[in-house]
Amino acid sequence: MKFKKAILINIPDSSLDQKYWDQLDNLVEQRISLNRDDPRLMTELKDCDCLLLGFQVPIGKDVLDAAPNLKLINILATAYGTVDLVAATDKGISVCNLGGYSTESVAEFVMAAILHEMRSIDEGLARARAGNYDFGGIRAHELKDSNFGVVGLGRIGGRVAELAAGFGAHVSYWSRRSKEVPYSYQTLDNLLKSCKYISVNVAETPETENLLNEKNIPLIQADSVLISTVPPSIINTQALARRLAKNDMVFVSDHPDEMKKEDLEILKAFPNCTLYPPIAFISDEARIAKQETFIGNMRGFLEGEIQHKVN
Repeated sequence: MKFKKAILINIPDSSLDQKYWDQLDNLVEQRISLNRDDPRLMTELKDCDCLLLGFQVPIGKDVLDAAPNLKLINILATAYGTVDLVAATDKGISVCNLGGYSTESVAEFVMAAILHEMRSIDEGLARARAGNYDFGGIRAHELKDSNFGVVGLGRIGGRVAELAAGFGAHVSYWSRRSKEVPYSYQTLDNLLKSCKYISVNVAETPETENLLNEKNIPLIQADSVLISTVPPSIINTQALARRLAKNDMVFVSDHPDEMKKEDLEILKAFPNCTLYPPIAFISDEARIAKQETFIGNMRGFLEGEIQHKVN
């Protein structure tokens, strides 16, 4: 069994290795690649039964209405907040993402970035490269016995919690519902108040937009590190800027590419704000898992075993 027609939106050739393009072609009779703003899109959707999306492609009810034969939306990313899940569900369309493909990569990045901040790695490297091996004035902290908070205990948040616990930290978490895990559940306010290290790992949904805001960001304690590997919409930029202005905490993110230009300029001005390129998900292992999962979602749907369904 094959899909009759797959439309790929914002998926460049470099997104997949050739062997995975070959596998994709074995699962479809016809594939067409378009940009989201291509005027041909609405016409091509008329006989499309498989929609393949790149990162953060907006798909609303208008697009779904134009595709009466659509059965599957498969997203080449973990984030799925730009797809109208309610409309897709009403129409019986399955929406799949790449949940879990970069869990290890992102979780390890979170720990590396926190260690980088708390162990004064920048200062140490700068001195070493200048031939200065004096350790005077360098401050550092240990993760062991620290209070470590995880906001969102999904796949990535759960792995971050495991790694932090492995360092001997006291791990607590906030999630929309408590879980049977060896970590302490706290309200979001209490977690922000009590934890020195805070990792934000929630999925981008209407419910998580502005999750960290003007009411709870001021609760973050002094001498803390807040790290976010999630889209910018989850943390209110203005409230974050006001908290950073006190210069007694550090904020780390790897999503500046998704920030509004004006928000990016605001945050760049703070020396206690580290904005990495979007590198948390990058590893050789994650790249392979990403492609395997993407093709696996298509194959699983055709075989009646839907994987990574988010609606």
